[in-house]
Amino acid sequence: MSLIPSLLWLIAVVAFGLFAGWRGARPPDLIRGPRLVPWRFLMVVSAAIALALIVHLVWLVTGRS
Repeated sequence: MSLIPSLLWLIAVVAFGLFAGWRGARPPDLIRGPRLVPWRFLMVVSAAIALALIVHLVWLVTGRS
């Protein structure tokens, strides 16, 4: 993957991670029932993917393949 798509993916993953962090930090609403989406887990997964993308970008910038 080249530089521009990698940057776009990094921006998208970080934005999703922030959204998942916001949703996971909200207090539970007992009237609506339990949460069906594991937002905190998705936040951790997006952080791991963002870390892998950062490593990939460093490899691209330094010229290693």
